[in-house]
Amino acid sequence: MSKEEVINTVMELYDARKEARDYLDYYVNPNESNELEKFKKIVLKEFDDDISRDPQCRFSVCRKALSDFKKLAPSTETLAEAMVYYVERVCEFSFYAGDLWEQYYDSAVSNFRSMLKFLVKNDMLEAMMPRVVQIMAWCWPCGYGFHDEIGDSFCELVPPQYHSKADEADALGKAQYYAIHPDLKH
Repeated sequence: MSKEEVINTVMELYDARKEARDYLDYYVNPNESNELEKFKKIVLKEFDDDISRDPQCRFSVCRKALSDFKKLAPSTETLAEAMVYYVERVCEFSFYAGDLWEQYYDSAVSNFRSMLKFLVKNDMLEAMMPRVVQIMAWCWPCGYGFHDEIGDSFCELVPPQYHSKADEADALGKAQYYAIHPDLKH
């Protein structure tokens, strides 16, 4: 292709495909925080614990949004923020919405595991530990073995010096749950 043909093709692509336009705009003027906020809005729309808004709970939408976000090559810190936020929303939603379906929990565990692997690999676990503990706490009252799978995944993927954080998360989850539902406390 000649230079002119490449320019024409890029211009046609820019006009024809939203994804291409978004990528090229970002490439020319990278703004990670704006892209992170766009990602967070997508996740919040899918997993908003304000039940009156009729959340969709579509992991596929969030998975695509995260994949698109990763393609922009954000900094490690910004990508970690996106991954942690996604898992936070999913687990907090399950805490407030009550028991959900098994596939929901399977997807949540998969995302939790991916998040932990990323944090450990990039030496960010310590910095994110308070949020990870809260994520695990939100899993405490959930069904289908969700709480156990999250705790087992945590102990499998993090160094042993952090394993006591699972017990801390259980205590926090129990306290938060009974604060909302005092009539259920024995």
